[in-house]
Order: sequence, then structure tokens, then C-alpha cells
Amino acid sequence: MGGGTSAFFTLETTVTPNGTTAFGGTRQAFVGLQKKGLGAVSAGTQYTPIHIAVGATDPGQQNQMPGNVIYAAYTGAAAAPATEAGSTDAYTTRTANMLKLVSDQFYGFKVTGTVTANNQNNSQVTTTTGNTTTVTGGVNNQNGWGLGVDYTWQKLLVTANYQAFTSKNPYVVNNTTGVASPVSVWGTATGGSNIQDNQAYVAATYDFGILKAYAGYVNRKITSGINSNNYLKRTGQQIGVRSYITPTIESWASVGNGKIKATYGGATANFFGYQLGSNYYLSKRTNLYAIYGQSQTSSSAVTGYVGAGANQYAVGVRHTF
Repeated sequence: MGGGTSAFFTLETTVTPNGTTAFGGTRQAFVGLQKKGLGAVSAGTQYTPIHIAVGATDPGQQNQMPGNVIYAAYTGAAAAPATEAGSTDAYTTRTANMLKLVSDQFYGFKVTGTVTANNQNNSQVTTTTGNTTTVTGGVNNQNGWGLGVDYTWQKLLVTANYQAFTSKNPYVVNNTTGVASPVSVWGTATGGSNIQDNQAYVAATYDFGILKAYAGYVNRKITSGINSNNYLKRTGQQIGVRSYITPTIESWASVGNGKIKATYGGATANFFGYQLGSNYYLSKRTNLYAIYGQSQTSSSAVTGYVGAGANQYAVGVRHTF
């Protein structure tokens, strides 16, 4: 655009192995402006600061396999700020309606800030089916913000990130008493209803030359907006290494553990995971890969949260266009 200013956009969708597509904002879709020496601003459905930071500090490079306790992958879509937030996740990956500011690097520091808003106010509708009466509509607010700071010094990278999301939804009439009462629930596919979701991630990498070392810690707490004594908390820490064994063979390994606690029902569990993987580069753009991962959970009572005893392997070919 001239004067060091440029425009950019990203539009991502899914093409499955059988050739079908799944279009409709299932991934990133945003547009922005960038100014050299200052930074960039963008708006749309975008990755959160924590997801960007994990991408730079994950030894497995967010490969969606079991065994990674930081990037406990969830593949659902994100139509609202707190939507892509299944309880197996360590953090929210992306949100819609996001305004993002990313600075250029100054004296080794780079700052990312985000604001997310998805506010609706619809007419209330009362529906009665048998003995069940429900009320839909009303105010539905799902908002959030995020802040990330990266510091790079020679071969060292340190990152600290925090993001928070709030979901405030309308009342539902109790089918027994007929009295309007607020609902506070957590769903793997839909995220939260009347909840406060706070997430933090800190990590560091150091390139020793023969290998690159990784360390990270994540903390997430989802609290009921109706009763603060009800919450779901997940923490995890992980270390790993990544190295070229030969000029064409790259390998990595990671190991980590953590804990999850849900005050409703008193469910508590410790979990553990590890992952091994390798890439064989046929060319700069094409490689073969093999990955094995395993995770274990101390209690089956929280199977729906972290998975109990999962192991998986994957082999394939990747080509970068």
C-alpha cells in the first residue's frame, strides 16, 4: 500500500481425505493492516495469544496426538469466544469477533493484545413441551481479552501469556417449580454457559545447536458465574527436546504431567503423557513422519475431562505448498 503499510488476510477451511469440505468459519478468517516498525492490527476469527505461544514452544509442534499435556487437542469449531473450549483442552485455541494488535519486536520484546466480543440481545420466547417449560432469548454475552509478551535474546525465547473469557447467558424456567433460575454448565462441544474462564501459559526454549530444549506450564480455571465454589481446574507442565540426527532426519520427544479437579462431584485426577516423533525430509517441502503418543489418568471418574489411558501412533506424508 506504500509507506511501509501493507494489507493481509487469511481464510482457512477444511478439506477431508474423502474430498468433502467443511466451510463456515471452522478455522481462521481475518483481515488486517501492518505498518513496518510499528506492528499489525487484524479483525476476525483468529488464534488466541496462548495458542500462538504454544506453537512456538511445543516440541511436537501441535500435532494433535495423545501424550502432549499442554496441547491437549480439541477439534471443534469456534463460533463464539468460549465455544472452542472442550474440557480436555488446556486453553482456548481461537475465537470469533477478535480484534488483535501485534507489535513489532523492540529490544527483544514483542507484545500481543486481543479483545473479543460476541453480544446478542434477542426477544425472549417461552416454549412448553409436556411438563417442561423453557425460555430462550434475552441477553447473551460472550466476551474476552488476552495479553502475550515474548522476549528473544540470542538463542533464548521466553513467553508469558494470559487470556480470560466470560459467558453470560439468560435464565431458564425450572420445569418443576416454574421459577426462573440461572444455568451454569460446561460442555465439551459448546464451551461454557455463565462461566468465567481464566487461562495462563508460560514457556521457554533454548537452542543449544545440537538440540533445542523446551519447557512449558499451563493453568486453566473455569468458574461458575452462579456459584464461585463450583469450578474446573486443569494444570500441566511439560519438557521436551527436538534435534536433527542427520541433515534429513529430525526427531523429538516430550514428557509431562498435570492435575485436574472438578469441585462439582469432587472428581480429581492426576495425568501423565509422553510423545516420540520423527520427520524424514525427502525435500525442503516434503517429508515423511511417524509419531507415537501415550497418556494415562489416575481416575476414570474424570474420563470426560482428560481421557483415561490413551495411546496412538500416526504415519504419513506432508507436503507444504
